[in-house]
Amino acid sequence: MLRSVLKIIFLIAIVSVVAILTTDYRSSHSLANDLRRERERTEELKQIVQRLTSERRVADVLVTDQRTIAGQLHTSIVFVEYAGDGSALPARRFTLVGKMIHLDAMVIKFDGQFVADNDALRGHSIALFTRVYGDAQSPGSGSPIDPPGAVPVVYRKPDKTVDEFERQLWAGFWRLAEDADYRTSMGVRVAQGEGVWRPFEPGRLYTITLENNGGLNILSEPLKGVYEEALKSRGTAG
Repeated sequence: MLRSVLKIIFLIAIVSVVAILTTDYRSSHSLANDLRRERERTEELKQIVQRLTSERRVADVLVTDQRTIAGQLHTSIVFVEYAGDGSALPARRFTLVGKMIHLDAMVIKFDGQFVADNDALRGHSIALFTRVYGDAQSPGSGSPIDPPGAVPVVYRKPDKTVDEFERQLWAGFWRLAEDADYRTSMGVRVAQGEGVWRPFEPGRLYTITLENNGGLNILSEPLKGVYEEALKSRGTAG
């Protein structure tokens, strides 16, 4: 009888230990899964914040010559735009009157959720540079860059085709600016003209950036020696 009781007690003890170990394993496994999911969520949030706050280079400008002619300062610049893959488009040259150079653009900013989700078509703001002019000129006498209403060359595919969605965006730009329902249907938050300007001088590189969820910015840094020497060797530095 005692042996039977001891056997039962022994079996109960084994079952209890197994139950405890199983519970501990399940708890540990569940905790590990919770921690993994939390890490994944944290990383996802970091990526969303990065997409919402980051910006990309869309153009570079440098002064190749600056001199006074008939009492007016003339500034010659090279303007280079960059495609989405970072490749440079053919450089364009302009000579403007004045030292304070204005760059005008049409900018489309998409709903933040598309940016957060890294949407293929609406994952970042887009811009079309329309004209450039100096402060001693009227805006209307400035030099055209891209024609309003057309898809900018920078957004065209290698085979020269364009997405119908992008074509509609640029063709209906001012409708986007005025029609709230149309903006919503296209996932657009803001469509407006924007401009950046500042004094331009030789020996500096001016970089224009476009925020993923915002507008245009312009930054300046000293021109690297190798580029400055290349300009001088061509006799184009001011």
